[in-house]
Amino acid sequence: MKTSLEKLAIALILLFTSYSFAQAILEDERYVPETDPLVLEKLDQWQDIKFGLLMHWGAYSQWGIVESWSICPEDYGWCERTKGSNPQNYFEYKKEYEDLKKTFNPVKFDPDKWADAAKAAGMRYVVFTTKHHDGFSMFDSKYTDYKVTDPGCAFSEHPKANITKEIFDSFRAKDMWVGAYFSKPDWHHKNYWDPYFPPQDRNVNYDPALYPEKWEKYVQFTHNQLLELLTDYGKVDIIWLDGGWVKKRDQQNLEENYAEKFTENASGNGFIKHRMVSQDIRMDELVTKAREKQPGLIVVDRAVYGKNQNYLTPENRVPEKELPYPWESCIISGDGWSYTPDSNYMTGKEGIQMLVDIVAKGGNLLLNIAPSPEGEWDPGAYNLLQEYGKWMDINNEAIYNSHTLAPYKEDNICMTQQKDGTTYFLYLAKEGETEIPATIPIKSHRPKKGSTVTLLGYDEVLKWTPQEEGFVVNIPRSIRKNPPSNYVWTIKVSRLE
Repeated sequence: MKTSLEKLAIALILLFTSYSFAQAILEDERYVPETDPLVLEKLDQWQDIKFGLLMHWGAYSQWGIVESWSICPEDYGWCERTKGSNPQNYFEYKKEYEDLKKTFNPVKFDPDKWADAAKAAGMRYVVFTTKHHDGFSMFDSKYTDYKVTDPGCAFSEHPKANITKEIFDSFRAKDMWVGAYFSKPDWHHKNYWDPYFPPQDRNVNYDPALYPEKWEKYVQFTHNQLLELLTDYGKVDIIWLDGGWVKKRDQQNLEENYAEKFTENASGNGFIKHRMVSQDIRMDELVTKAREKQPGLIVVDRAVYGKNQNYLTPENRVPEKELPYPWESCIISGDGWSYTPDSNYMTGKEGIQMLVDIVAKGGNLLLNIAPSPEGEWDPGAYNLLQEYGKWMDINNEAIYNSHTLAPYKEDNICMTQQKDGTTYFLYLAKEGETEIPATIPIKSHRPKKGSTVTLLGYDEVLKWTPQEEGFVVNIPRSIRKNPPSNYVWTIKVSRLE
């Protein structure tokens, strides 16, 4: 029989051992390479297009709240209930939240306008929330009546009521890729949150092992909805699956379980999720069926270690260094993933320098814009995209189709390279710096003798001087105060030593 002190000591050892293990797993961010040659080809193409648009939109936008999470009974800030007639009563609140379907009526919805703005900004693909965790389908699903096209929805009679189809068609018409964000958990579905049991947290509210027939119905529902999107909505390039807790739990992913527990509680807010529920929706089987419908389909089973996560998705952060696998930072452009009234958007300088930093490290940027309940984008979103567009018109050759060049970044200078050896040194303007410096030193590389050195957007060849370490580029006085672009200036070198 162990004493209380011994038990405490053992518990502390296990705690700190587990925490260290979890931290190591997170820092490692492991990746399982794809083997399907069609998918590998598609991934190569995806890594060349660099810049995409993410849109979170649903009936919840009417309340200007964080998407879905307020109906999740967890004690985190993003789950706080602030709207409705009685937010202190969970069950009344959830009913009122789900009744937002009745009043959702985005009559100003114009996907062609969005596609035009995204294309002009230099974006090459879109990922749209076809269904978030609340289960409200933004497409005409045959498998639920909790959808935008249901007669109970105010928008259902509108000619563009099948919102996902309209968005996909508009963006494809601009030669952009389309991706479907799809939530694996569905908090509306009776076989995920069974009405007999109260929901406890984000997980299924019963044990699938004890109710296998009920769980199988949910698995089939999930497969049917996803395959529906891949059958009835034209060519789809990416399936972007969210809700990483919906996965098979076994010894193989024990480390991910630890990582989830400790990182969610690292800030001291909320609580450690006490349930680790095996929620096997048979992803291998689903991906096989999906690629029978859409060969070469990129599948992103987010935050689930394994072969069905074709690229990784750091959320609202940019990695400190180059990552050795395909990746994409998904970043909020305003005050939240979903619509927020009077949202403050990042500046053009912040957005453009972020794109350059991500691309120099080998990643893609997926920038989120949240439509309003009326179906519009804020002026701030359009202004930001216009800033991107003006910069990309001058500098896009340093972005598209580029790959990394060590050391990726030197002070405030990022670098990229094309397959033919053409190299770009992208000078990120410092705080308060509006003029290009008279000289720009670069230590890590040197042009090959006879190479041409230019500034994108300026026709004349620049003078450069070799140094013991690297070289120095001289910028003519005539363009220092009138640079060809804002925020980042790109030096192009035809060939390095």
